[in-house]
Amino acid sequence: MRIVRSQIEADNVISLKLRAAGPEDLPGWTPGAHIDLFLPSGLTRQYSLCGDPDDRRHYQIAILREPNGRGGSMEAHDRLQVGQSVAIAGPRNAFELRPAKQYLFVAGGIGITPILAMVRHAESAGFAWKLIYGGRTRYSLAFTGELLPLGEDKITIVPEDVKGRIDIAAVHRAAEHGDEVYACGPAGMLDALEARFTASGRRGQLHIERFSAKPPAPVAGDGVIRVFLSRKGVHVDVPPDMTVLAALRAAGHDLPSSCEQGICGTCETRVLDGVPDHRDSLLTEAERASNSCMMPCVSRAKSPTLTLDV
Repeated sequence: MRIVRSQIEADNVISLKLRAAGPEDLPGWTPGAHIDLFLPSGLTRQYSLCGDPDDRRHYQIAILREPNGRGGSMEAHDRLQVGQSVAIAGPRNAFELRPAKQYLFVAGGIGITPILAMVRHAESAGFAWKLIYGGRTRYSLAFTGELLPLGEDKITIVPEDVKGRIDIAAVHRAAEHGDEVYACGPAGMLDALEARFTASGRRGQLHIERFSAKPPAPVAGDGVIRVFLSRKGVHVDVPPDMTVLAALRAAGHDLPSSCEQGICGTCETRVLDGVPDHRDSLLTEAERASNSCMMPCVSRAKSPTLTLDV
């Protein structure tokens, strides 16, 4: 891909428009999808697609500059320039917009990136929708110029320096009539939404995407796990201080992975036997309960053994 446009969208937010290097159309995508961007330093970061899915020649992403982050956003802001070639992987979608009669979208800061494509889709398809969009200041809110023409009466802008933070209780009340709620943003906002909807027994209405992993809860008696690789006919012992993926790699059995935080889904692996200790931030409650798959990049096991389809 070649960077054909770099544009300031808000305070510390740039968007990059990427053009296909060859004549072929790019793979199609749906709202909520992301790509892996391979930075010049060798870092890989995931960014939500926020352009037009019908444009098969370009992908667009937006990146928040985070001085206290892990270095990827700083590199993207400081080193990526128009005309430069970059490699990507994907797109993949672990935040798929499901069919519904009406939607309530909640975005915090750079969390607007997957939500933007969802709002566009809901409006063009004629679905009922509302958006609550918060950030530190009005100037930190990207893409308001694109969002407001879609339905100013459907959008509530919440600059924290003027109106305070998004009212989680109000979001919960607004979804009482069966809205499917799609939310992306800072961990504190998502944790509060998750707690509120879980406590009311309506967790199934809430769909969230995290940009960083949720800290795993400690597990009592978390000791050595024996992982059987069914296709290879071998086993690997996983020490208490390692994830399943790390132990498999140390034993010479690599798996595809990307974020290694349990948020992108690249390493998703079928579980044939045993009970995973799901420490990712991606699987739904129903998927966790089925124990049919796991994200080995962050997860371990509650049972002494696991058998994986590897």
